[in-house]
Amino acid sequence: MRDSISSGALTETTLLVLLSLYKELHGYGVKLFIEEKTNGRVVLGMGTLYGAIKNLVEKGWIVESSRVDGKVNYIITESGKEQVKKEEDRLCELQLLIKNIRGEEHEEN
Repeated sequence: MRDSISSGALTETTLLVLLSLYKELHGYGVKLFIEEKTNGRVVLGMGTLYGAIKNLVEKGWIVESSRVDGKVNYIITESGKEQVKKEEDRLCELQLLIKNIRGEEHEEN
């Protein structure tokens, strides 16, 4: 997972996995959540998904919350929620920049 430490930018996969874990879910549940919420635009392979989960556990952004019928469930941590908030702020700033630049472009035409 190539999340940028210097800019604070998260990959789309990281952000989507974090968002999916505001409720306790197991890995396959995360996959289904992401597919549903993105209308099928993002379909994660199991290797990609479990690599992301492993990385997020190592960062302390998610934790194992329970095990049921052999399935490991995860939940986002406060640190993970802070990362989501930082990404939301970064994306809002970027969206404003785009609107400002495109607005200037339209004024020139």
